[in-house]
Amino acid sequence: MLEDLGTAARMRLMEFVCSFAWADLEVNAEERAFVRELIGRLALDETERARVEGWLKSPPGPENIDPTQIPVADREAFLEAIHGVVEADGEIHQEEAESLAVFRQLLP
Repeated sequence: MLEDLGTAARMRLMEFVCSFAWADLEVNAEERAFVRELIGRLALDETERARVEGWLKSPPGPENIDPTQIPVADREAFLEAIHGVVEADGEIHQEEAESLAVFRQLLP
């Protein structure tokens, strides 16, 4: 699934994943590890990696975080990755659960 994403979709995915990592206002070590593993699986280049690392220090802005803009063919990959980061630390915080519920509702 992830290997089918184009370059722009991979970065949009990472932006969503990092946004969800910030849902409880902190990114813990397990979430960072998950994001970094995902960076490797997506084979992001150095510029893309640096951008994602920046999102681990400060959350991405909301301007590109619109679930309705995710192509239908990519939705399963996005959901899988988002679930992964939300569950990375072994517990789902209330803020994460609420964000995930809203995300699912907004997918057309």
